[in-house]
Amino acid sequence: MSLEAIQKVTEAEHAARERRAEAAEEAKRIVAGAERAGRQLVQDQRSHAEQEARAMLADAEAQAEKRAEATLADNAAKCEALKQDARKRLDKAAGLIVGRVGNS
Repeated sequence: MSLEAIQKVTEAEHAARERRAEAAEEAKRIVAGAERAGRQLVQDQRSHAEQEARAMLADAEAQAEKRAEATLADNAAKCEALKQDARKRLDKAAGLIVGRVGNS
């Protein structure tokens, strides 16, 4: 084999090593970029999910507050009705008590 042929083979081997090294570096850059994009996507989705959960919680709290207010109003109305009914019967009850005490 001539010196020129050996030189060409050596140069070709060197060029091939450089291309492999460049390809390996490019692969590392691609992987690093994909990892960054993946982390950003996860962070964005987590942030979106947290916002959605806060909105759902606020909605649930508002609905619970409305139900509590409605229940309180309903119970207050029932209580007032019972008071009015008791007031109507107060005179009759007092008469019964006086009648029983008077008959003793």
